[in-house]
Amino acid sequence: MILILLFILLSCITPAQSVSITVTGTEKQGIALYSLKGEKSAFVDSIKNSGNGVFRFTADRNKYPAGMYRVALDNRTSFNIIMDGGDIQIETGYTSALDSMHVPVSESNKLFYRFIKLQKEFRLKSDLLQLVISRYPKDDDYFTASVSKLQELQSSYKQFIREVNDKLPRSFLSGYINSMQAVFPNEILPPEKQLMFLKQHGLDNVNFTDFSLIHSDAFTNKAIEYLTYYRNPQLPKELLEQEFMKAVDSLLMRARVNQIVYQHITEYLVDGFKQYGFDNLIDYIVTNFVIKDDLCLGEQTEAMLKNRIDQAKYFKQGAKVPPLSFNTSGGKQHNLLENLTKKTVVVFYATWCPHCKEMLPKLYERYKKRQDLNVIAVSMDTKAEDWLAFTEKQCPDWANMCDLKGWEGKAAKDYFIYATPTMFLIDKNGTLVSRPAKLEEIE
Repeated sequence: MILILLFILLSCITPAQSVSITVTGTEKQGIALYSLKGEKSAFVDSIKNSGNGVFRFTADRNKYPAGMYRVALDNRTSFNIIMDGGDIQIETGYTSALDSMHVPVSESNKLFYRFIKLQKEFRLKSDLLQLVISRYPKDDDYFTASVSKLQELQSSYKQFIREVNDKLPRSFLSGYINSMQAVFPNEILPPEKQLMFLKQHGLDNVNFTDFSLIHSDAFTNKAIEYLTYYRNPQLPKELLEQEFMKAVDSLLMRARVNQIVYQHITEYLVDGFKQYGFDNLIDYIVTNFVIKDDLCLGEQTEAMLKNRIDQAKYFKQGAKVPPLSFNTSGGKQHNLLENLTKKTVVVFYATWCPHCKEMLPKLYERYKKRQDLNVIAVSMDTKAEDWLAFTEKQCPDWANMCDLKGWEGKAAKDYFIYATPTMFLIDKNGTLVSRPAKLEEIE
């Protein structure tokens, strides 16, 4: 009886996972490991160099759930690995981490890197072949050869998927690759019908019930891919948002089968559309999914949505805007909105925001050309050196303000800032004229 109990206890003990990463061409003393959830990463641990560029650690499976992790060699160089309980040995070079990748131990990672390479080559070759097929006459030998080559390419791709499922059935990696695999429309269909097919079937392989995939980039990558089927650069922003609403419906209605996955994808879409200023899309998601299904999103996203609602509620045309105050060297409060004589744009921005860095120089050009325009730029930065270097180079002679408190600053809270850049156009009395989303609306 004791032996039976001992056997049961031993069988319940989960052995630790041994990870060894050898990086040639570096003298770094440590590298960092991050867990992934879509496009978000969270620091997990630092791994010390045990000598000769070998970084080793033992992973407790309770601390490291099965999923995709990012190994950061420095701020610019990183690569992803699959951790699913099995031991891992990876060898690579510091200057070309992906190209020189070798996996002596770990079937999951061997297949993972084969898939990355296969996916890249397949997309490149199939796009080129589809271009030929769509342009060449059907009675041309080159057309027939191109169709045959594309079918051969697709067959090889499907064979790899079967190989993964045979070798590692019901594993994290097989779930990841099955959801990430490409969908094949009929190669001889005209492009517009192929696009229609992809809109209808582009999500067929995605397993929305597999919540373990939130520990990877699977759902976010498939969301991006699916959104591209609805993207039309020739459409104005309003019509483009309407097209994306159709894609959002398809994505989120499928994701509803699993609450964890549903929340994960919804949060990703809201955060992504926020960066591109698609306000109508965010409102659509909030109304039809977040509120309707009482979704609980991440703290940052929830706070952003609350600020968004409050900003729309309190900053209506004709409203008096809050002061923009700072302490002078004498300790007195000075309000930048006092004694205004022109139309004024109050713009909230950050030097780390790519859209801000693109927009502010253009706003500065308008400011220099127009005598009837004043600008007050409020930075969301937390590092004085970043803010000062930017303003000295890009906008030295308009009013610049920064309390170095980021999103927690008084001005950011008073104006319910939820994204950058955000602009307010006010008159000489400090009354809100409008909230322009782009520079053209200021005119």
